[in-house]
Amino acid sequence: MIYLLLSIVSSSIIFLVFKLFDKYQVNTFQAIVVNYLIASVSGILSYDQPINFTAIPSYSWLPGTLFLGVLFIVIFNLMAITTQRSGLSVVSVATKMSVVLPITFGLIYYNESSGTLKIIGILLALIAVYLVSLKKSNDKSTTTQSSLLFPILVFLGSGIIDTTIKFLEDSYVAEQDVPLFSAMIFVTAFILGISVLGYQLLKGKEKLHFKNLLGGIALGVPNYYSIYFLVQALRHPSLESSTVFTLNNVGIVMAATLIGILFFKEKLSTKNWIGIAIAVISIILIAVVKSN
Repeated sequence: MIYLLLSIVSSSIIFLVFKLFDKYQVNTFQAIVVNYLIASVSGILSYDQPINFTAIPSYSWLPGTLFLGVLFIVIFNLMAITTQRSGLSVVSVATKMSVVLPITFGLIYYNESSGTLKIIGILLALIAVYLVSLKKSNDKSTTTQSSLLFPILVFLGSGIIDTTIKFLEDSYVAEQDVPLFSAMIFVTAFILGISVLGYQLLKGKEKLHFKNLLGGIALGVPNYYSIYFLVQALRHPSLESSTVFTLNNVGIVMAATLIGILFFKEKLSTKNWIGIAIAVISIILIAVVKSN
């Protein structure tokens, strides 16, 4: 359970860093690219075994990390496009609701327990995540039928990332290789990201600023550990993946909301408060199932 809590804390720090990006006008894309480098280094430094780089291509999980690294970059750009076209609220909801995919995968593929209380708890958690994620938008962005494609792609991509992580860690990743596995995901994302950034710099479309480097460093460490601790939580024998993903997602939304209230004086709507109340009920229901 401690790994699940640490994953929630790490992901919540990511939210805090992103909010500070807005405040200090940090270039998000540049910081994201640097973040992938820092996350990669964090994973390599956390690996307590001698690293034989020539042997890495022989790891059975390597193709999966390459796939995930590509998805990280693609989904990030899709989220940016969706934010511009439909607003931040749509992106938030699409990303958070994607948890339904790994939950469904765990219930079906791994034949995880699906008692009445657990199903009710999961459904309530999804409702809670939706309600808490709804934010008032000051922009005039609207989501029309023609612009639904991008939120759907964000929803599918985010869900596929979590599902793939679960499948790989269960089927291919040895316990001692978790740091290296996590690092290789970020290495792939960094290579793709630095290629795009390098092209933009050569074309004069971007200019490097020191604050973007600092932002990437601040983001990279918690980003690595959010994946590392999530994988460790998924490996715990007493926790099913459907339980982990549900509690992790609800916990992140709750913690991010609390940070917004305490540090950024955000105001919650009636729907947000209803969502928080439902989230608490869902956590209690899932915890009851877990303890039985």
